Amino acid sequence: MKISARNLLKGKIKELQQGPINAEVVVELTNGDEIVAIVTRQSADNLELAVGKEVYAVIKASNVMLATD
Repeated sequence: MKISARNLLKGKIKELQQGPINAEVVVELTNGDEIVAIVTRQSADNLELAVGKEVYAVIKASNVMLATD
């Protein structure tokens, strides 16, 4: 796999909740942290996502927003 994104995080799917339009995917990273992705239901089906499957979280964004209380 070759990709231009600089942030590539390896992990396993911990939770997968599929709705009629989107799927929420919780990925446990190799260091124990978790990241959540929302993907289309069609993408989840095409990637054959399932709990326990090894995946990469690919992050490519021109902006990152931070907030505090």
